[in-house]
Amino acid sequence: MSGGPYWDVLKGRKDGRVSKASETINLPAPTFNVTQLIQSFSKRGLSVKDMVALSGGHTLGFSHCSSFESRLRNFSSVHDIDPSMNLELARNLRNTCPKPNLDRNAGQFLDSTSTIFDNNYYKQLVVGRGVFGSDQSLFGDYRTRWIVGAFANDERLFFREFASSMVKLGSVGVIENGEVRVKCRVVN
Repeated sequence: MSGGPYWDVLKGRKDGRVSKASETINLPAPTFNVTQLIQSFSKRGLSVKDMVALSGGHTLGFSHCSSFESRLRNFSSVHDIDPSMNLELARNLRNTCPKPNLDRNAGQFLDSTSTIFDNNYYKQLVVGRGVFGSDQSLFGDYRTRWIVGAFANDERLFFREFASSMVKLGSVGVIENGEVRVKCRVVN
């Protein structure tokens, strides 16, 4: 409903019989730097370009305070606030996520156009408005800055690369001895 890229989803993916929330522990943390992100995606056979393109999925994302509050207070011995973060955003987030925070649902959308799949996420990174440190690091590192800039300037390029990377992501973790379900809701 919000537009965005389209791609063909391959049919007949072999998966296991169970899905466990605990398996999400292998997802990249919102505190990762670019080197850690590259290593995490590379282990899954995904390139640097794939990583930056797939990060664009955060255009529809929301995060609770716990995933980014380390950037807002006592960031380092030199800086209270992460210096890569836009100061106005940091001040707003400090109000949203006070210490102590009694609202367990408090948080922030990762993109100012959170209901539209667009390239605004990348435009936000260019001006220091990435909520996660891992997101903002994509603009702070020479290996990924140029890709962020390209996607910020060309939404159609982002859509093409996102779709291509989603197809690659669809083959990550396929189980050789898994099964293709005849009916999605029922184990064969």
